[in-house]
Amino acid sequence: MSVGVIGLGYVGLPLAVAFAEAGEDVVAVDVDPRKIAAIRAGDSYIEDISSERLAAVLPKIHATSHYQPLARADAVLICVPTPLTANREPDLGALISSAHALGLVLQRGQLVVLESTTYPGTTRERLVPILEQESELRVGEEVNVAFSPERVDPGRTDYQLRNTPKVIGGVTPACGDRAAELYGRICDHIVRVSTPEAAEMTKLLENIFRSVNIALVNELAILSDRMGIDIWEVVDAAATKPYGFMRFEPGPGMGGHCLPVDPFYLTWRAREFHMSTEFIELAGKINQQMPYHCVERIEGALNQHGKPVKDSRIAILGVSYKGGVGDIRESPALRIIEVLATRGAQIRYHDPYVPSLPDLGLQNTALEAATQDADAIVLVTAHPGIDHVALARDARLFVDLRGVTRGERTSNLIRL
Repeated sequence: MSVGVIGLGYVGLPLAVAFAEAGEDVVAVDVDPRKIAAIRAGDSYIEDISSERLAAVLPKIHATSHYQPLARADAVLICVPTPLTANREPDLGALISSAHALGLVLQRGQLVVLESTTYPGTTRERLVPILEQESELRVGEEVNVAFSPERVDPGRTDYQLRNTPKVIGGVTPACGDRAAELYGRICDHIVRVSTPEAAEMTKLLENIFRSVNIALVNELAILSDRMGIDIWEVVDAAATKPYGFMRFEPGPGMGGHCLPVDPFYLTWRAREFHMSTEFIELAGKINQQMPYHCVERIEGALNQHGKPVKDSRIAILGVSYKGGVGDIRESPALRIIEVLATRGAQIRYHDPYVPSLPDLGLQNTALEAATQDADAIVLVTAHPGIDHVALARDARLFVDLRGVTRGERTSNLIRL
């Protein structure tokens, strides 16, 4: 069997490797020549896929920037980015472009599966018409189309592609059957839903659920701070309840592609149905404001120690959006750094997973050099292998935005 994968990022590359490991021939397509060159060299740029693992299946992967080789694939998976515009509306540019290019080479009997997160209706209303127009083939009769949302959590080791249930919604039952057979080669558990719309909504529900609950605990963190209550003590205590409670923790804001983006796909779509999703939008608003609240906490902590933000030496620990990965997409650390810099702070950062931040003009600094003589050390992302508690004990001022130091009680320690 031959499988095509369009878009070789955090979703596409693991899929390409998984199918290659299952013995399938893979055509891996991306518009970024750097990714193509890296794959051909066996050099992985994704934390979840080691270079050794990629190199082991290179004979099965044909990496290219051209769509023509996809004509020989039995199935093609679309895993392109679906970001938001500056006005926080869906940007389907990459999806539409890839659909047109794929349609020109689409062959009778092929299966096309969209994995990119999007609003309900995208597969049927946007992807299918383009494929039919460009190929002159009828979906459901001559070609098969389905939606199967990605469920990638970068850096996670307990749940990966193989043991994470795979949701599939076909345009027709036969389309769903084809997709289920395909993913059954690399996934242990297939979950069938009746339509692509149901599968699209499933992905959004998963992420909106997290977004709303994170917003709730973030709002409670702000209130608890004003009331003089340690929110981390409260969360730890509430989590002892064996039923009716699921633990969510406050933090500096949400990052990655999913949580800061996906809810707005649904709020945009809801307006077409004359509905305002106020609950979802409020959660997004709270989470977007968290970096600014964190800056106020840092500024207040410096003031308590007789220091203004201007000209203060501030060391930021961790700039990726989560521990153990180098993904900086939508990372709250970037906004925190940006705001502190505009207020005159001298910023250094340490993140072993992020060598540089070109847009901010910063380079990763060794841990000791970053924290030495710092007026404040701010923990934004807790990476493994760093003794944050020891750093907090020795720091002039340590601002913990992740709750790593809960249980410590020193005058130089401020928590979110």
